[in-house]
Amino acid sequence: MYLAGMGAGALMLPIPLIGKDVSPEVLLETMDVGLRKELADVALNAARSSGATYADVRVGRYLNQFVITRDNKVENTVNTESYGAGIRVIADGAWGFVAADNITKDNIASMAKKAVAIAKANAKLLEQPVQLAPQRGYGEVSWKTPIEKNALAIPVKEKADLLLAANDAAMKNGANYMNSLLFLVNEQKYFASTDGSYIDQDVHRIWPVFTATAIDPATGKFETRQSLSAPMGMGYEYLDGRKESKTASVTTLYGKHYDMLEDAAAAGKQAVEKLKAKSVEAGKYDLVLDPSHLWLTIHESVGHPLELDRVLGYEANFAGTSFATLDKWKTKNFNYGSKIVNLFADKTQPGSLGAVGYDDEGVKTKQWDLVKDGTLVNYQATRDQAHIIGEKESHGCSYADSWSSVQFQRMPNVSLAAGKTPLSVQDMIKDVKKGIYIIGDGSFSIDQQRYNFQFGGQLFYEIKDGQIAGQLRDVAYQSNTQEFWNSCSAICDERDYRLGGSFFDGKGQPMQVSAVSHGSATARFNGVNVINTARKI
Repeated sequence: MYLAGMGAGALMLPIPLIGKDVSPEVLLETMDVGLRKELADVALNAARSSGATYADVRVGRYLNQFVITRDNKVENTVNTESYGAGIRVIADGAWGFVAADNITKDNIASMAKKAVAIAKANAKLLEQPVQLAPQRGYGEVSWKTPIEKNALAIPVKEKADLLLAANDAAMKNGANYMNSLLFLVNEQKYFASTDGSYIDQDVHRIWPVFTATAIDPATGKFETRQSLSAPMGMGYEYLDGRKESKTASVTTLYGKHYDMLEDAAAAGKQAVEKLKAKSVEAGKYDLVLDPSHLWLTIHESVGHPLELDRVLGYEANFAGTSFATLDKWKTKNFNYGSKIVNLFADKTQPGSLGAVGYDDEGVKTKQWDLVKDGTLVNYQATRDQAHIIGEKESHGCSYADSWSSVQFQRMPNVSLAAGKTPLSVQDMIKDVKKGIYIIGDGSFSIDQQRYNFQFGGQLFYEIKDGQIAGQLRDVAYQSNTQEFWNSCSAICDERDYRLGGSFFDGKGQPMQVSAVSHGSATARFNGVNVINTARKI
């Protein structure tokens, strides 16, 4: 499931996602750390005394704020709070889990005992006991997203005014309609375990997004251009639009800071230009893919297939299992991509959606390689999976989207390493004879093993003999994961490295969502099959 780039569709998400309606002022309150530790100790002691060999407790407060506009009107503002605790235990070698929003000391002790009873009942059906990778306790520690401005502290009117100004900028530049949304998240999470960890984390995320629509009055046909923003693990400073974060190209591209008004004005013009653009001729093209587009291809063709639970067949919800099976990894020479392709997982990258100090199993986060010099070298694993691939410790990629959800393996930030040789986008394009430069993410399709796929985008520019030759439309490319990544012939250097990501990546049943970033520099892929997506009537 992917919602981060769906533009107008994303604006129709069920709101609130979880929690009760509260005033904006409530969003600025914090939980008392001392009280949470007391509650955690009560739960851990009750679990031990009932026969648990391991237990962890997550006391969480999850805050959301939405500001939603259309054209010159504010359609809605929503503030939600969800507060409760989840207790997970191992007893007789099996897992048990209980969650509730009534977390007095008496009730949390009762919850822990019930979790142990569930584990013991599950053990009767167990074929193999849970095997946890060793994990040392960290004592009392804390981590916070390194924000400059708490977005929840900014007055709602100021946020609404920004969105309305963006709408106005788009419509003054040709758009007939404009939807925009600002979505803010604050996760106040406290984790404690029988390993001896008491971890307090304060996680912030922000996502500004819009869709500009232009209509041809003569034909009634329309085109859209979505924002080139990225959801980020940052505060309100992301919307500062700092000059040093801008990259000049066929349109302005954005890195660590975003200029919503500038992007909206460009979107209005470009939506109109798309109406007049030439429809692409199907065939083979060299593709130059901007990070604002390439992140989604990484997400679907690398991030998901290298989730170990999909590889093992434990998980098949939301687009299936994985072609990258253990036998391929065990050969130590399975060719995932060309020699310049280096893909890595990282839960520590500043500004990324997945950045935290510790995962939801109390494991300190880190970076590790998935594909090295084109060869598959590793997967993404949690504490109870690590032994399957011979790892001595978890990768630290366990996550639950709520106190009421049980934590499980979720994708960390998965990114393509920048090239090592100095290379600009302009230098890359000048060597392309017949190609397409693609900016922004769009619709996609991928099979049940994450192998055969098709991707669209937002902006498509024809490249002829090293020169940009104007916009195209109706573009999508088709390939399979190995063929595509083996066609990667050049990657720009670190100066062009930027993050994209998904605010609502779905997985599991019952479904959970998580936020994850994917970084890259602009990359070239040779000889990729491009199709024309226009409907002929």
